Amino acid sequence: MKPMLLAEQKRWKKFSVNYATYLYSRGCHDNYVGTHFKVIKVFLNYISLQKRLNCEIIINSFNTISENIPILVLDKEHIAFLAGNKSFEISLSERLQRTKDIFVVGCYVGLRFGDLMKLKKTNLEFVSGNHYLRVVSNKTGTETTIKLPVYIVAIFEKYKKLKFMLPVLSNGQLNKNIKLLCEKAGWTGVVGKQRSQLGIKKTILKNGKAYRFCDLITTHTMRRTAITNLLILGMPELLVRQISGHSPGSKAFYRYVTFAQSYVDIAIDKVHLAMNELISKEKNQ
Repeated sequence: MKPMLLAEQKRWKKFSVNYATYLYSRGCHDNYVGTHFKVIKVFLNYISLQKRLNCEIIINSFNTISENIPILVLDKEHIAFLAGNKSFEISLSERLQRTKDIFVVGCYVGLRFGDLMKLKKTNLEFVSGNHYLRVVSNKTGTETTIKLPVYIVAIFEKYKKLKFMLPVLSNGQLNKNIKLLCEKAGWTGVVGKQRSQLGIKKTILKNGKAYRFCDLITTHTMRRTAITNLLILGMPELLVRQISGHSPGSKAFYRYVTFAQSYVDIAIDKVHLAMNELISKEKNQ
């Protein structure tokens, strides 16, 4: 490599290290630092492709960093409780009742938060005795069609006088409400929270205490829950992706597959146990 290019490479490498160090000093974690580097690389790639300027040396100076944050979801028993327990619903304020309805719908349809809040009457279709939700994602342009169960249709019916199919809340406000809703449901078991800096995991505390299950539930949990439960209940990946709007080979989607595999393993272990017992009986005859 020519001395001038080598010097340039060292200069950009030094910049990337110093920039990462600055972000870490502000308490940022690997995913956040990695996102910054991705944005820089996208811009440099644009310059390379559109402006015909070779930025390869600079691009290679930014090594994207990521961390594998565990996916937290609600299982089908959680959803059944929220959707069907009338005494719990009556105990809630009107604000939390609306939050519960939004959350239950979100955990079934698996739409992104922005798409969920923009659902209109025109998104609901009635065909051959069945209700369907048809949505075109604002983010990807993917069209999704979801057959709806009675309990989801009943929730939409409650808000038929509103402009949208569900009460509209900001992401921040709904996040606060969801945490309170889950706390009232008694989902307060300690699960802890860890984040990584330079690949080293550190336990994060909330006001000096470990995080509870309810503290970690957010609006994104709705989409995660819908996708994961569809996989756990045996729906083929192709059909789940059709509902979720993930593209084939999506790394984000296969995180859900990996998570659901733990449930599949439990079921398979039961099969193995039963087979081993049968084999042992045959051997002892």
